[in-house]
Amino acid sequence: MKQDEKLRLGWTSLGVSILALAMKYLAWKFSGSSALLSDALETIINVAAALGALWALTIAGRPADENHTYGHDKAEYLSAVTEAVLVVLTAIGIAFVAWKSWWAPPTDLTPWAGVAFNALGGVINLVWGLVLVRQGRSRRSPALVANGRHVISDVWTTVALVIGVSLIPITGYARLDSILSGLVAINVLRVGFQMIRHSIAGLMDEAPDSETLQTIRTVISEHATGALEAHDLRVRTAGSVSFIEFHLVVPGKMTVDDAHAICDHVEHALRRHIGPALIHIHVEPEEKAKQNGVPVLS
Repeated sequence: MKQDEKLRLGWTSLGVSILALAMKYLAWKFSGSSALLSDALETIINVAAALGALWALTIAGRPADENHTYGHDKAEYLSAVTEAVLVVLTAIGIAFVAWKSWWAPPTDLTPWAGVAFNALGGVINLVWGLVLVRQGRSRRSPALVANGRHVISDVWTTVALVIGVSLIPITGYARLDSILSGLVAINVLRVGFQMIRHSIAGLMDEAPDSETLQTIRTVISEHATGALEAHDLRVRTAGSVSFIEFHLVVPGKMTVDDAHAICDHVEHALRRHIGPALIHIHVEPEEKAKQNGVPVLS
């Protein structure tokens, strides 16, 4: 995905978040429910997250420079970490709302209009959250994936609240409102910690999943014709860019030109299969073979 396409997704995400927030705000105003207020508070974070993702995508799209010779892609992880921290803080705020509501439960709830507005906001979030996660995963954008996961987590909260708030006038149990707020806080906190874990993994250069690693090994094995083996493979990702390093063992009498041609062939094949990548290949003579690396298919 080109940078301008990512930015269009970011701007659309901001607009969708503001629209959903308007629906959640109307839901609270029409109902007076603290549970629906909690949902609106969570949606405020969606707006903040969309702004953060826009900033991150703008920074990440800048080319490498003298101060950032590997590019700016990790800005997306910074945005995701910031969003996760905001989510955790929101959970604490929602828990406070639930606590106040428990000791002073509402006595004049009018939930039906509020439930309708809340459900509409949930539908908007569901559709857009699925789009963000799908596009973020296919384009390897941590900022878009984090934003999408947060939006989808808001949908499950909305479903629970629509059911729960509708039961309050039926059961006559006013404290159900505060219980629902507390459950929202727990769910938001869970999502926040998951987001922190995922973002920190990126900042700490965690290796990609086993499927991606196997793809890289297979590509090297099938396209390094003329070499003997590859070993000491190391891979990390930063946003949409992969960083790949390995040693390539070639026959000792092979010319520099021939070894260079093999490296070029492997690099082109890797980029075709996994997308943008910075690749460093250290060529070694055959006596450096370790016999436990990636075998090259003749």
